[in-house]
Amino acid sequence: MQHPPSPRRDVGALALMFTGLGSIIGSGWLFGAWRAAGLAGPGAAWAWVLGAAIITSIALTYAELGAMFPESGGMVRYGHYSHGSLVGFVAAWANWIAIVSVIPVEAEASVQYMASWPFAWAQALFVHHAGGAGELTLPGLAIAALLVLVYFLVNFWSVKLFARSNTAITWVKLVVPAATGIALIASGFHPGNFDVGMHGGAHAFNFAAVLTAVATAGIVFSFNGFQSPVNLAGEARHPGRSIPIAILGSIALATVVYVILQVAYLGAVPPAMLAKAGWHGIDFRSPFAELAIIVNLNWLAILLYADAFVSPSGTGITYTATTARMLVGMQRNGTLPQRFGRIHPRWGIPRPAMWLDLAVAYLFLFFFRGWGTLAAVISVATIISYLTGPVSAMTLRRTAPDLTRPLRIAALPVLAGIAFVMSTELLYWARWPLTGEIILLMVVALPLYFYYQAKGGWRDFGRHLRGAWWLIAYLPVMALLSWLGSTRFGGRGYLPYGWDLLVVAVVGLAFYLWGVRSGWRTPAVEEELRTPWEQRIAHPDEERELPSP
Repeated sequence: MQHPPSPRRDVGALALMFTGLGSIIGSGWLFGAWRAAGLAGPGAAWAWVLGAAIITSIALTYAELGAMFPESGGMVRYGHYSHGSLVGFVAAWANWIAIVSVIPVEAEASVQYMASWPFAWAQALFVHHAGGAGELTLPGLAIAALLVLVYFLVNFWSVKLFARSNTAITWVKLVVPAATGIALIASGFHPGNFDVGMHGGAHAFNFAAVLTAVATAGIVFSFNGFQSPVNLAGEARHPGRSIPIAILGSIALATVVYVILQVAYLGAVPPAMLAKAGWHGIDFRSPFAELAIIVNLNWLAILLYADAFVSPSGTGITYTATTARMLVGMQRNGTLPQRFGRIHPRWGIPRPAMWLDLAVAYLFLFFFRGWGTLAAVISVATIISYLTGPVSAMTLRRTAPDLTRPLRIAALPVLAGIAFVMSTELLYWARWPLTGEIILLMVVALPLYFYYQAKGGWRDFGRHLRGAWWLIAYLPVMALLSWLGSTRFGGRGYLPYGWDLLVVAVVGLAFYLWGVRSGWRTPAVEEELRTPWEQRIAHPDEERELPSP
């Protein structure tokens, strides 16, 4: 039997881990500490630790799935395997929106830092508004568009070129943030800053503010990079071993770096600046570079301005690779034209998918012209994309226990439930009305799904719909809870603070149990079971016949 071209398994465990780390340490480290401090004051350091713990619980469920289905774009496939095409489509759409929009965001971050250079032409690249908001000017957009094109070209010829360039860039991305944190702590640390509140005065720990910082300050946005090793599983050698190493290793290393950076930022801000309006009043365009200049570390400022290109660009390059694989996965689900699943016979790269991602990235770049504008939107879309992983992992334990599992998470029945409940809490913490707006965004692509349903003759549509009712109900229920919730999370106050967190947890657990019970032994899983494991490893993305959605 002659197999169609498959992505090449050229990426080892270390390179895969650096892919995840390169995705996690991107523009988030340049702005995340500043935004988190503005929302939670000194409690921001705990926000990074809490965010890392939550993301680790979610990531472990995807580690088992990624090792079990070692294929390109796996993150958009698991819901299709466990619950059918409708759940698969909604999960894939949320995930793709969350990831493809990161490509222009990273380019925007580089240009926004560049706009702080002490040159008139550079400062004209970005129009700055109060509160850190703003947008790129036309020259700034042109430079950002050029950066997006560079990300595209690095990935266009070879996965080996991508892996090698990303590993080199990630070493730089590790060293520079760590050096920044250590240098700021050593040169101008003010312990008294940790006693200053968000709006000035004495600091009082605000748990609700910490939770909101986890969801919207760039923490979820940053840690979302753990998906990159999963989406590149089709190129991984020994996926059962390399995927969990890559996921857990990248999250752990990134957490250490981010906590150091947050502590350094909190201690380096001059007390005189805090005396005016507290942490909420600190308004930086390029936070760490400006702090370095304030404490007379000019060498560090120059290094940071240079790294403002390297760190976001490394993440942009990585996400350009992974988003193309996601489109391949969506085509395998039967909800995109066949051309987007084609792999180049020589280079092993899904080039048509890359061209589509490039076009969409430019659309995002044109309509959302500032880092801050897109970061919160991406965060909430990311949270929604997490929901199906824990449910799919446990559903497949029930419906397909005979599938080969190179990695079997021992505590998955408990871990998956915790991961889903915490994803639900994250969605609530993101605050109304943003939660409702992004939930609405999740349904705008449904006409595409129904087009392919009609094209396939509505085959087994009732079964796919029954598998999706839990998710169909979940989204409006969460929008309603967000609207009814505590004023601390932007709601109308019908649910008092404290009780709202408990209600959301109970609702999340109920939907998790419903979701696990709604799964069924889909035709896609039956096809996987008919394919020997050795063949799936050798040809993870061959054109096996999958059911039309």
